[in-house]
Formats: sequence, structure tokens, C-alpha cells
Amino acid sequence: MLNILERLLSATAWPMTTPSPYSAFHLLLGALGIGAAAAAARLLSRRNAVKPERVLFFCGLFLACSELYKQLFLYFLVNNKTYNWWYFPFQLCSTPMYLCLIFPFLNHSRRNTAPLRKMTQHAAPEQKPVLSSGTARGICATFLQDFGLLGGFMALSFPEGFLYPYWALTLHGFIWHFLLIFIGLYCFFRGLTDFGEHGFAKIIPLYAAFCLLATFINTAVQLTVYPASYADMFYINCFFPSEQPVFHQISLALGNGWGHLAYLLASCLGAFFIHHILKFFARKSV
Repeated sequence: MLNILERLLSATAWPMTTPSPYSAFHLLLGALGIGAAAAAARLLSRRNAVKPERVLFFCGLFLACSELYKQLFLYFLVNNKTYNWWYFPFQLCSTPMYLCLIFPFLNHSRRNTAPLRKMTQHAAPEQKPVLSSGTARGICATFLQDFGLLGGFMALSFPEGFLYPYWALTLHGFIWHFLLIFIGLYCFFRGLTDFGEHGFAKIIPLYAAFCLLATFINTAVQLTVYPASYADMFYINCFFPSEQPVFHQISLALGNGWGHLAYLLASCLGAFFIHHILKFFARKSV
């Protein structure tokens, strides 16, 4: 059975010259993919008959299936049948996969099921419709919007982590992050997100929980299988300096803890800006 699986994977191992960041390949594919993701999010958000939980669950299912393919490809064809924990799917850009899969099962309110463009069609001029109920679905959708868009755009801006000498893996990385942009914008256009007074603050505990779980994974791998493999979930492995530009230098100058803390604060600041930029456009639309 494993031999059959390995042969099937080998059939998709089309080699390519590893693309360079900011090459024509990167810039052209990135621009086309981002544009397509934004257009698809806008178009699908206008289809009120399509339930958002189905859209997000399908996105999560697609991400999960593609991630399973990637893990098997890496295990059999890249890492010589050994598991490298660096590729374990629990980075910031992985969290939308899990959140989309559980989205249909979260508590929700029926007050916010219409796209932004429909919210004002029958409202009095002085009325401002509620854009989110602040329920578990609202918090989840806001996270997918703020941190999902942050992860998608930042990864596509610095794509070194998913540029491989294989077409399948490279395209997987691009498509994955295009889908993150689609999900984040779909949540925005569909009116699922929480733009209330404390809308952004409500997603910080969720982000902190993900960070704690990432730290647990990093530490557990460090204490068990290192140096055969190591994990750097959320890029906050406290045993090593940050791998991210700028924050690596902070780690070397002030210590690993300060470098990772600066990285986490910068991530929150980036998500904060995305939240308030989109909030501005949402308020303008009403």
C-alpha cells in the first residue's frame, strides 16, 4: 500500500528550477492569484443563498486535503521517509484550516447573514446596521479576516518558505496563501466579522492560545527528537533566535525572548491595522 502511495506521489513530482523571490514568476503569479482571490470573494459574498458556513468549511476541507498531500510528498520524496517537524502544519498561515473546519459548529446569531452591500438597502439613512454579533462565529471570522489576511499577504511578500524545486509544492504554497486572502476578504464582504467597539480585542485571546500551543509543540519536539528534527511553530522557538528578518537581529542583540516578543507584537500590530482599515471601508459602505 505504501509503495503504491509513493508511486502515485512520484508521478506528481514534476521538477522545476526553484523560483527566486521577486522574480517574474513570483510577481506575476502573485498578482494574478491575489486579484482572482479578491474577485472571487466579492462575487461569492453577493450570493446570499450560499451559506457562509458551507463556503468556509469547504475551504477548510480543501486546505486539509492539500496539506495531507504536502505532508506525504515531503515525507516520502523530500525527507527520505523521516518526519521533519519543521513542516508540521501549525503556523499562523495554518490556523485558517482548523478554524474553517470548525466554523459550522460554532455558536452564531442570525443577525448577520447578509453581505455588506445588502445591509443598507432597506435601512434608514441615520441607521448603522450591526456588522457582527460578537458570537464565536464572529470572533472566528474576525480572526480569519485580520490574521488570515496578514499571514497571506506577508507570506506572498516573502515567499522563501514555500519555493521548492517541485511544481506541486510551489503551487501548493501559492494557492494556500491565495485561499487565505479569499477567506479573509470573503468574511469581510459577507459581513461576518466583528467591527464592534472591542472587535479586535476579542481575537487576541485566540491568537494567544495559538501561540501557547505553538510554544508547547516547539518545546516538546526540542526535548524529545532534537537534533534529528526541530519545530519552529509561529516562529517563536525560545531555544533559538527568531528566523524572521529584523527580529533575528533583535534576538541576537537582546536575547531570544525579546526577539520573539517583538515579532508577536508586530504581528498583532499588523492585524490591528488590517482590522481598522477594513473597518473604515465597512463604515463607509453603510
